[in-house]
Amino acid sequence: MSRQDIRKKVWECASQLIEEKGYASPVDLLVKMGRLKPKRVKPVKLQDIIDEMEMQMDECHKYLNTETGEIITVSSEELGIAEESEEDDDFSEYPDWQRDSVDQALDVVMNWGNGKYIELPDKWDIHEYSIIEAFCGSVSNDRISNALYSAIQGRGAFRRFKDAIRRYDIEDSWYKFRDEAFKKLAVEWCEENNIPNVET
Repeated sequence: MSRQDIRKKVWECASQLIEEKGYASPVDLLVKMGRLKPKRVKPVKLQDIIDEMEMQMDECHKYLNTETGEIITVSSEELGIAEESEEDDDFSEYPDWQRDSVDQALDVVMNWGNGKYIELPDKWDIHEYSIIEAFCGSVSNDRISNALYSAIQGRGAFRRFKDAIRRYDIEDSWYKFRDEAFKKLAVEWCEENNIPNVET
């Protein structure tokens, strides 16, 4: 199949998916094109996805292996090593612990286009500040709600917000709200990527 044929097939399948579902995720597209079998995507525990979303670190990327259901974390450095590697590299210059991570990164790079790995939402997708703003608006007491909105303005917003929820004794309400927001994001991510999930 030529590049032009592939582009045409991608365009046709994406158009059909958008008409059917309103969006076209990479996994749906690969399934529609016959490049990925739907049964290959293993169900994942929703809580595992939520836990990984909550543990965001700069310079790290989290991927779901759709064949095993395992979530892996690889650093930007390890992805860079994998992308620049040659076919015969054995990575012997790296310590054992890092060699394993580079091997995982290499597997991600080598299988990126076939749907084996899907990147989990990162901190930019999650945007916790928006969740905090929504919580401020959900507080029924206008005085407390306004105080929370004031606390999240400017530099040091997260620290002031945490101080305020402790001061007004609504910390439990915040964490319940935050947990629900993360769960909603995880469910949406699974739906967009056609990932079957189970609640635990």
